[in-house]
Amino acid sequence: MKHLPQYLSAILVILLASCAQESKVAGLADGWNEFSPGGTTSCSDGSPYRFYVRPGDADKLMVYLQGGGACWFRQNCDPAMKPSYTINLDGRHPEQADGVFNFTRTDNPLRNHTVVYAPYCSGDVHLGERDTSYPPVSGATEPLTVRHRGFANMQAVLDWTFANIRRPESIVVAGSSAGSIPSPYYATLVAQHYSDADVLQLGDGSGGYRREVSNNFPYESWNTLKGLQRTPAFAHLNDDSFSYEALYVGAAKATPRIRLAAYDAAEDDVQKQFLALTGARGVSLRELIRLNQADIRAGAPGFRSFIAGGASHTILGRDYFYTFKVGDRTFRDWFADLVNGVAVKDVACTACEEAETTGAIAAP
Repeated sequence: MKHLPQYLSAILVILLASCAQESKVAGLADGWNEFSPGGTTSCSDGSPYRFYVRPGDADKLMVYLQGGGACWFRQNCDPAMKPSYTINLDGRHPEQADGVFNFTRTDNPLRNHTVVYAPYCSGDVHLGERDTSYPPVSGATEPLTVRHRGFANMQAVLDWTFANIRRPESIVVAGSSAGSIPSPYYATLVAQHYSDADVLQLGDGSGGYRREVSNNFPYESWNTLKGLQRTPAFAHLNDDSFSYEALYVGAAKATPRIRLAAYDAAEDDVQKQFLALTGARGVSLRELIRLNQADIRAGAPGFRSFIAGGASHTILGRDYFYTFKVGDRTFRDWFADLVNGVAVKDVACTACEEAETTGAIAAP
């Protein structure tokens, strides 16, 4: 630039600065920006819903669905009994998470992404559309109303995303735990809106929920099918056919270009606890994961999975995102390849009782 006339150098600097600004999402401050959409959005107890956006490269987008349990009968919905879900968003913020949300690490594959973070407080795996009245039981004298409004909350998140992030080139739609289950469905909506983008979906920590081993159907309490059936690709689902794996197969059929993937720990204690709540006891989680993945691959041959050893639950927001491995393949590197469009093979533990780890978690 030193050989250019002074006025041309100044113009070039202005143009370069303008290009840099265009690569960012307009109107956002650095760090986490909080939005309170109002309307029909709500946490389970009627408190306000909010979501967060962290600006990065506007060409690279992550939409993340937070986990936090679920509830579908009085005893596990009532805050005064044994609630098995996040009731509201008090004291919860994405800056508390580690893993892919640690943006100080140079080895974070999503370090430069714009991140839209959808918190979870509706008890319905982000798929509810009903204010449900749970009748009194022993120890309770009045009905309890739980606002299962996961659909409305996620629609507000997507409405903001579609209006403000115009043309991303690559997108990651991921969810952990309760957010993992609906991630193929929401990846479909995102892919259909951004029809030219490369879309990667990853479900984190829900691969063992299999309908056939349970004796109750929690989705009825949430009116889940009403929302799903508004989307043509999922309109065929009913009380008999809805399942975890059906969401993956539906996503593959609706938008074949989505790259579908999942992570699980073979002995995940939290999944076992929720399976027990649905009546599934004495079953092998590893076998349920295998059966679900076989059904997914029958309808989505490109599906890829990473199964680690041990009993931990979820990985995307954990520090061990950087250290868990199977053999010589770390999950971080496997996930980074997915994000970068590199073909990966399935990875699965063989001795699955304990997690393999590199042992080092310090940020480079």
